[in-house]
Amino acid sequence: MKCNCVVFDLDGTLLDTLGDLRDSVNFALSKNNLPQRTTEEIKAFVGNGIRLLIERSVPENTKLSLVDKCFEDFKAHYKANSANLTKAYDGINELLSILKSRGIKLAVVSNKADFAVKTLVEGYFPDVFDCAVGEKEGVKRKPAPDTVFAVIDELNVNKNEVVYIGDSEVDIQTSKNADIPCISVTWGFRDKEVLEKLCPEYIVDSPEEILNLI
Repeated sequence: MKCNCVVFDLDGTLLDTLGDLRDSVNFALSKNNLPQRTTEEIKAFVGNGIRLLIERSVPENTKLSLVDKCFEDFKAHYKANSANLTKAYDGINELLSILKSRGIKLAVVSNKADFAVKTLVEGYFPDVFDCAVGEKEGVKRKPAPDTVFAVIDELNVNKNEVVYIGDSEVDIQTSKNADIPCISVTWGFRDKEVLEKLCPEYIVDSPEEILNLI
């Protein structure tokens, strides 16, 4: 496919953030005397922003005021602990280096809070990405295409030459809403069987396979 810009999802695509997300969720739950969640539960809950992550993590019928408190406790803890266990997936740095050497513009679009996206991208991939956008007030989050369109406008690239790469059903729907091709990766937060049922355009099992498509 012809490509002059690649837009990446962050969690589950570039970075394995699950351990730190789990620990911060469980910190907030424990602080508010609520039962903790397993890694697999947190894995199933991520993808639609950190507010929804907390709403899914608290027990059903939890009072809104307590949900709000957990959300604030989570944000404070995660801001200080977002890089304890997080790491780039194997082969990602090499993939980014090759794409950049080809003159392809690189961007990140995530439903994670904007402050966390920018901190993680700059911390793990310094001077690699041309643009990184997270969830912020006034902009619809994925699967709405708004953040993808914002990146396309900022980088001044041809939408017909943009490729989206992600690991979840949210990413597949985002690419459809933006009318750009999507490459789904199997090393993230959704199993390959789950992705296959969604009939994505492309599925890859390793970063190296992406280079065969772009």
